[in-house]
Amino acid sequence: MIFFNQLFGHFLESRHTRHLFSRRVILESLPREGRAAAVPDQLNQQLVQRARQDLPDILAQLNTRKEGLSIAEADAIRARVGPNEVEHEKPMPWWLHLWLSYKNPFNLLLTVLAVVSYFTEDIKAAIVIGSMVTLSTLIRFIQERRSNHAALALKELVSNTATVIRRVEQAADTSHPPENVPGMQPAGQIELHIKQLVPGDIVLLSAGDMIPADSRVMLAKDLFVSQSAMTGESLPVEKFPDAKGSVDSALQMANLVFMGTNVVSGSATVVILTTGNSTYFGTLATRVTANTSEVNAFQVGVNKVSWLLIRFAFVMVPIVLLINGFTKGNWTEAFLFALSVAVGLTPEMLPMIVTSTLAKGAVILSRKKVIVKRLDAIQNFGAMNVLCTDKTGTLTQDKIALARHTDVFGHESEEVLGFAYLNSYYQTGLKNLLDRAVLEHVEVLTDLQLTENYKKIDEIPFDFQRRRMSVVVSEREHHHELICKGAVEEVVAACTHVRDGDQTVRLDAAMLARVHHVTRDLNEDGLRVVAVAMKEIPPDQVAYSVADESELTLIGYIAFLDPPKESTAPALKALAENGITVKVLTGDNELVTAEVCRQVGLVVEGIVLGPQIDTMNDQALAKAVEQHTIFAKLSPLNKERIVRSLRSNGHVVGFMGDGINDAPALRAADIGISVDTAVDIAKEAADIILLERSLMVLEEGVIEGRKTFSNMLKYIRMTASSNFGNVFSVLIASVFLPFLPMLPLQLLVQNLLYDVSQIAIPFDNVDAELVSKPLKWNPDDIRRFMIFFGPISSIFDITTFVVMWYVFKANSLDNQTLFQSGWFVVGLLTQTLIVHMIRTPKIPFIESRAAWPLLVMTLLIMVAGIFLPMGPLASYFKLEALPMAYFGWLVAILLGYAVLTTLMKRYYIRRFGWQ
Repeated sequence: MIFFNQLFGHFLESRHTRHLFSRRVILESLPREGRAAAVPDQLNQQLVQRARQDLPDILAQLNTRKEGLSIAEADAIRARVGPNEVEHEKPMPWWLHLWLSYKNPFNLLLTVLAVVSYFTEDIKAAIVIGSMVTLSTLIRFIQERRSNHAALALKELVSNTATVIRRVEQAADTSHPPENVPGMQPAGQIELHIKQLVPGDIVLLSAGDMIPADSRVMLAKDLFVSQSAMTGESLPVEKFPDAKGSVDSALQMANLVFMGTNVVSGSATVVILTTGNSTYFGTLATRVTANTSEVNAFQVGVNKVSWLLIRFAFVMVPIVLLINGFTKGNWTEAFLFALSVAVGLTPEMLPMIVTSTLAKGAVILSRKKVIVKRLDAIQNFGAMNVLCTDKTGTLTQDKIALARHTDVFGHESEEVLGFAYLNSYYQTGLKNLLDRAVLEHVEVLTDLQLTENYKKIDEIPFDFQRRRMSVVVSEREHHHELICKGAVEEVVAACTHVRDGDQTVRLDAAMLARVHHVTRDLNEDGLRVVAVAMKEIPPDQVAYSVADESELTLIGYIAFLDPPKESTAPALKALAENGITVKVLTGDNELVTAEVCRQVGLVVEGIVLGPQIDTMNDQALAKAVEQHTIFAKLSPLNKERIVRSLRSNGHVVGFMGDGINDAPALRAADIGISVDTAVDIAKEAADIILLERSLMVLEEGVIEGRKTFSNMLKYIRMTASSNFGNVFSVLIASVFLPFLPMLPLQLLVQNLLYDVSQIAIPFDNVDAELVSKPLKWNPDDIRRFMIFFGPISSIFDITTFVVMWYVFKANSLDNQTLFQSGWFVVGLLTQTLIVHMIRTPKIPFIESRAAWPLLVMTLLIMVAGIFLPMGPLASYFKLEALPMAYFGWLVAILLGYAVLTTLMKRYYIRRFGWQ
């Protein structure tokens, strides 16, 4: 375990981990598709109302002014409303974490047994039991503490500031204070940590700044804001000091900016309306952190298995007590023996084995660029059979590419690409993702010979009313060309003609229908379509305006696509081969999503839209989530409902997302998966964080999770079956023997040695066949396994009883020590051997070989088991040396046990299968 702790410590200080922690984790998220954060109607209405109010009224309500607040005023407001920080899960105090590491059914039961042993003056037994509990608790506490510290570092290393206008209180001369503000100096700009901001603060924004709180725009110059983290819009949105339109959604208000977004270009002065948990961002974060105690699939499975074994112990232990009490007449001795049997029936090393196995998996995953926040999540990787993922950046490259450039009738056209290139090249406004995709075709620059043939004359900037923009260029001083590019409907509305080859024809109703048909076909191919139009103008005009965007000739279209990653198709194939169904949950257009799915080979069995989900009850949704692959135009609550519905249907669900509005679904899933570039609330809600945004990394994690699960299952199966066999043997021996078949101390030592041999299980190999499908906890299977294989060991225990009674004459009270020594060795060696017999469905040592740590540990414990009765410590444990003839019988019993177990294992696999 020292070696393992060093490994885990090295993982926390690895290059990848340091890289992860150094990121600005609040707002530097990748663009995401169509999101609409879910907030209460009251907050939405309040923000919309403030967006429509006159600015002086807003400032008055906030008790502020254009010159900003004073330090004293800001301090008073902060004392009332609290710091500007979003609610996070509070770090768990060490003592509470230690208690939770201890608090499981097995540790509680063993503690009771240790206390009883102590008060019955069986100090040795109390020490042995206490050692088991302490070891298992400390290992779990240490490993989970290390993981949690790694996750907390994501937030602790973040430091963001904002430029704030503040008035400073005069320290000396107040004889000539500024007008209307007694005791104040003129306003100045200072840098403050965003936690210190309060409603009413005046903040200056510029390109690259994060927006620190929900705010109203006061002044703006070419202000473009990326709202992808909030809404999933891939293109930045222009903001203005005035509200535009009559929308009812706060996110669509042109004069509001929100925490969780960032400035792409331009500058602005804003007044803060709400901070912290009262913001749009904060409301969603509060929802995420409100319920952190939900039990996941892993915890449910462990609890079921734990109570299965405990119920078995509660039934068997009283029977052992009564039989030995009535047959031997010594109730005190019978009670201590029953107590030891209870300890033997309890897989007290289960918490430690589980934690060690999971933590080893975390070390392995860290080398594969996966940071594990919560150890239980590794097993859920293995149990996961449904993966819900977004589209942009996961299935696709999160990079807009120019896919088509066609004429009006859908035929490829280099002329259209040339006009689009001129428009994008010469515009001076914000070059969005679409412009950049056009400008990547640098060959056009050479073909057109821009520097020799063209000169920019004027520009008609883009605005959200026209949804188009134009540039005017001079071609060889011969004439001017007005080139317009924008949304299809708006560009076509400014056109009177279309280009048909070398001719120009009138745009009549029939031609308009053809235009709509071609653009609809492009949309159905999953492409975003932008129209291109132009007209020639005599060279004597020098200034142009929106009025000149008329009587244009439609040239054609440029169509864009977010291309799929090269790794997506093989990753989806690998996930399908491993029994995992992938469902796409997106806020984007369903046609775009369907086309991407087709390109990556994901079979689409149906599409459901967010508005349809809003009208479904839980029963209808439960059917829909099983029958459909794509869920598009979703809100955050839609995503959360889908995940919960899948879980209610019995699936183990993973959800992969990185945005603010993904946080509720991340929390609702059995395993939440995010990336290191995600917003911080998404990373907080996630269980696992990927350093590389790839489904191939997920596939590797799934395999590692299944290996982890398989190794945990080995211990549970071995412990359950061998303990059941031992109790069965104890019951038979107690009826017929005039003495105890084994002393309480001997039973505890045997159990401790056996448990120590299992410490190496986390390092064991796993057959490829065992990780080819999802693995789930199945208490019924464990119960069946226990009843099926337990009595096999009892057959050879009874054989040992017969040999010791008749062959070695250990058939009286005077010779009971020899009898107990003989069964001590056989019991320990068969229990240890069963590890290799049922760790694999294959033939052990031949078709499947255990890892060397398990082989070495098995050998050491077998040697220790033989040494105890044969060495100098025999008298301490009330054992005695065994005759040499015994070891011939021992070999025969072990071989017989191995052969019979192998034969029965094959029958079991044919009848019930092997998980």
